[in-house]
Amino acid sequence: MSSTEVKLSRLLILAQKFNNFYLSGIHKCDIRPFVVEGKQVGLIKSDVLKHLEKYPEVFCIRACEQTKQGLVELNPAFRDYNERTEQLEKVLRNLRSEGLFPALQGWRDEYFEVKADCRALLKMERAATPLFGVRKYGVDINGYVRHPTLGLCIWLQQRSNTKETWPGKWDNMVGGGLSVGFGIKETAIKEAAEEASIPSDLVKNLVSAGCVSFYFESRQGLFPNTEYVFDLELPLDFVPQNADGEVQAFELLTAKDCVERVFTSDFKTTSAPVVIDFLIRHGHITADDVVDFTQIVELLHVPLQSIYTYKTRFEQSIKQPQFLPGDSKNCNCAIFQKISMENGHKKAN
Repeated sequence: MSSTEVKLSRLLILAQKFNNFYLSGIHKCDIRPFVVEGKQVGLIKSDVLKHLEKYPEVFCIRACEQTKQGLVELNPAFRDYNERTEQLEKVLRNLRSEGLFPALQGWRDEYFEVKADCRALLKMERAATPLFGVRKYGVDINGYVRHPTLGLCIWLQQRSNTKETWPGKWDNMVGGGLSVGFGIKETAIKEAAEEASIPSDLVKNLVSAGCVSFYFESRQGLFPNTEYVFDLELPLDFVPQNADGEVQAFELLTAKDCVERVFTSDFKTTSAPVVIDFLIRHGHITADDVVDFTQIVELLHVPLQSIYTYKTRFEQSIKQPQFLPGDSKNCNCAIFQKISMENGHKKAN
């Protein structure tokens, strides 16, 4: 077995662990769907749930016949984007001030939209998204050159030691989250200028290369990530220069050396799938090289939508508009308790 095959087998094992974590969490009732306006938009673990229970005016935490583990719903009395955002923001700022979650110590005042069926339901502080298992989207640019003697070479960046996440780790040449108010290609162009000072006459050559998706867990929380990928061939004499203080170095590596770097502890784990995807697409990792090739390709494109399939009885009530027995049972949400009383049911204990 080649060294490349050994390393990619490790990637396969790692990716399977991510998937098994989710499945085991569901089985143990450790993860509940997070629902907004009748649509599942996230995943909440029990260690987060116990703190959300302190905010019954914001979160409806209740049992449900459709899910063994129950669910957490943002109060359906919040009827629009702005109200949902404001109410959730108050809770997040309280949790941050209490210092309960490491993720919130990296507060950025940068917002990601929370969507369902391509519709934005609210926006959430980026640092908080792992606590709610909300799908995150970003862009990555694979900067590469075709060297006359070394062949395909890839630019990597070393993240600043002051970064809130993955400080000092090696990473793709350019990457960034998809924040509220910015489109996909717009974000790619913006990050290219900020992180690598790539001028407009070069960035216009960006080539969309699809996306990579994966599921990851760390002490910060849950990361169901989708990265929109771009390839950018650069001239031999171009050297990236950072402009925003978030990168401390760049290095040009051969494809072989890049594989070696990706599988060290010095490389940002969540960027490894993007680099592997690039090397596969450019023929440097093939089915002839790696026994588990098809599984690796599949695990670079995890169908994350399959874990956001819960639909609440809100949708059913459109056709049959009444509460069924058990709908408000074990519900901590004031609005559901009030509705239950109005419909002749006893108030939940």
